[in-house]
Amino acid sequence: MKWVNYIFIVLFLLSAALQYNDPDPYLWIPIYCWGAWLCWLALKQKFPPVLYLLSALFYIGYAAWLFIAPDGVISWANEHHAESLVQSMKATKPWIEQSREFGGLLILLLSLLLNWFFARRDSRVIEV
Repeated sequence: MKWVNYIFIVLFLLSAALQYNDPDPYLWIPIYCWGAWLCWLALKQKFPPVLYLLSALFYIGYAAWLFIAPDGVISWANEHHAESLVQSMKATKPWIEQSREFGGLLILLLSLLLNWFFARRDSRVIEV
């Protein structure tokens, strides 16, 4: 699981660095850095249950909001026919940005759940 955490750390730090020109970098840079930090703790075999729970609740809650938001994932899928998310972001297409952010939250949640699962499986849950 160590190599997976190294990949997640690099991915999250690169994602944080790319947020400098995002409409809301003050939100997304800390979100991605937080995910990298939790993966770093997992490398050190530290799994603080309270931080994991609060992080999971935040990721799920924010992802749910992005899913149902007026220009969110449902809008992208239904009203905009799931157009490509890899095109350039334009202010006239906010559903692209919302859908990309939703995907980022799912990746963050996946890293959190993988670390928690393997920590529980190996009985290494250590409070920090």
